[in-house]
Amino acid sequence: MDLLKKLFQGDKSIWFIFFLLCMVSVLEVFSAASSLSFKSGNHWGPIRGHIITQLADFVAVICIHHLNFNRFRRYSYIILPLALAGLCYVLFTGQVNGASRWIEICGFQFQPSEFGKLAMVLFTARILSMKQDEDGAHPQAFLKICVMTGIFALLIGVENLSTAALLCATIYLMMIVGRVPMKKLLLLAGGGLAVVVLGVAFLFATRGMNNSIAHRAGTWTSRIEKFFNQEKVPAAKYVIKDREQVTHARIAVSKSHILGCGPGNSEERDWLSQAFSDFIFAIIIEEMGLLGGFFVLVLYIWLLMRIGRIARRCDSSFATFLVMGIGFVIITQALFNMGVAVGVLPVTGQTLPLISKGGSSNLVCCIYIGMLLSISRYANGLEAQRRRDRTIVMEVVTA
Repeated sequence: MDLLKKLFQGDKSIWFIFFLLCMVSVLEVFSAASSLSFKSGNHWGPIRGHIITQLADFVAVICIHHLNFNRFRRYSYIILPLALAGLCYVLFTGQVNGASRWIEICGFQFQPSEFGKLAMVLFTARILSMKQDEDGAHPQAFLKICVMTGIFALLIGVENLSTAALLCATIYLMMIVGRVPMKKLLLLAGGGLAVVVLGVAFLFATRGMNNSIAHRAGTWTSRIEKFFNQEKVPAAKYVIKDREQVTHARIAVSKSHILGCGPGNSEERDWLSQAFSDFIFAIIIEEMGLLGGFFVLVLYIWLLMRIGRIARRCDSSFATFLVMGIGFVIITQALFNMGVAVGVLPVTGQTLPLISKGGSSNLVCCIYIGMLLSISRYANGLEAQRRRDRTIVMEVVTA
């Protein structure tokens, strides 16, 4: 028992949520990865690889959550330039699924964009904590964060526009928590909206042309156009092949009902090429019903609530900003994935954190969880110290 207490420290609720999400992941990836099993000819191969990856990620959580959270501040000086170098390098590598997003080292692939998000969350928390005064964040903090976010968003957005948008949303929310003046935030929001409008207009104006700046412009234009024109296509002229992923995801959701068809009984998984990653939430709803989908949503909401509680208990501004940044990046990515699965957002290619099958994405999510547990361990120590101080005061008063 003492060994377990030493091994699993920090917020018990976060540990519980983490294990529940991992259990859902094993169950649903095993079902959704039927296409991989068919291609490999090995029924157990894909899920065996996924479980091994999860065990490695679990070891990462164990190791990181035992670290003092102040080390994360120092690590940001190392992670930031490494992530920047990786993003620059990946632009000149080969493509996977039509995009240059992966770096392969010794047979292992990882996405620099995932580590780029981690680097920016650490950098933003560090800058905001260093540049605080009575009136809020120092003007230099806002400028530094905007410049660095712009660089990372540009490098990521060339190949992965949705990840760049998620990064910008996360950093913006962190600046709100970091007490950046509202006037600057409103100006930034207005400027960001203007960039989006001009960007979309440019994409449609240059549609069909050879765009050397962003070779995925055609993909972005097609996804936006299909999303906004989906209700205008008559049933008689609807071609599933043109919207195969979205169509089968919607069929999976529409046939789910309250309890679903049961784990392992999905039919749409055989038609969704990314059923085990981008569209796994649709498979969860099909097999576990609306209650299952709601249960997964509640787990993420519960995680955010626990993160908020940890942030309130910290007396370190760096710990507070970091824990909130981690919460924002996990929850916004989860909402992106769920929104795509149920048809309220265009296809983005974002995985469902800690559930979808993935390598670097799940590893970075587990690093986030380890950091949360490390900071919660620190917060628990502060709370215990406060209780001891109150006890001493009461003993002195009564004496």
